[in-house]
Amino acid sequence: MNSIKKILMAIILLLSVTIASAQIKNSKTETVKIYGNCDMCKSKIEIAGNLKKVAKVEWNKDTKMATLNYDSTKTSQDEILKRIALAGYDSNKFLAPDATYDELHGCCQYDREAKVAVSTEMKMETTTTENHANHANHSDAAVAKQQVDTKLKVVFDTYFLLKDALVKTDGKAAATIAKEVLTALNAVKMDELAMDVHMIWMKEMKGLMAGAKNISETLDIKRQREIFIPLSKSMYELIKVAKYETPVYLQFCPMANDGKGANWLSKENAVRNPYYGSQMMTCGKTIETIQ
Repeated sequence: MNSIKKILMAIILLLSVTIASAQIKNSKTETVKIYGNCDMCKSKIEIAGNLKKVAKVEWNKDTKMATLNYDSTKTSQDEILKRIALAGYDSNKFLAPDATYDELHGCCQYDREAKVAVSTEMKMETTTTENHANHANHSDAAVAKQQVDTKLKVVFDTYFLLKDALVKTDGKAAATIAKEVLTALNAVKMDELAMDVHMIWMKEMKGLMAGAKNISETLDIKRQREIFIPLSKSMYELIKVAKYETPVYLQFCPMANDGKGANWLSKENAVRNPYYGSQMMTCGKTIETIQ
């Protein structure tokens, strides 16, 4: 009876993979180990890894093996495993953040067998016997890193322009620049980001895009400034990890947000308040310098 049950389960799994493959274009299938314990883990792992018509994950709690089926032109094994790691589950390539693992339900806290932390930068070790190959790889890595930095710099630069428009109380300019912020955000390829930046990007991406979109859709300066508060919070979380080419100043106005206070980022240490403009141009102070 048990053997029949196992055969049926194998057939079901095979059919599900076949169906997923049929729905996903440029389909590529791989099997990897992902650590977890129970059905709750299975649900979280698969939800984190799945992307409609792009990626499908099937995880077996007994073997700890996952079948990844994905469109190789739109995503990669690394990107899928990074999302799963951000949900709290280790693979042999990516470790979940300790804080995320600690938040898992007790029954989901598996033995952490994966020990090698993921490097946040592409590193190259050269030896005399590998000289030519390693130099070529190093050049490729440098180009990829430069491209990522350039795209994130555009995001930050357009944010600073948006801040300046709010300082000038120019709702029309703010709406136009917010569209440029959204375009810059959409140009970022998260699978090219370093692991620490990727983790923050996954957490803040939706908030950043929603904020830029909402500012672009209104000319009401008061509403734009309200939306700028959470947008700035998300931008701060990103820039303090990704960094910028020059120091960036986190500034704070205690009067903004109905007296609750609000932050913003600036390339200048001198305070120019985006929440009040000329009404209270210098209201606030620098509370952190991001090097």
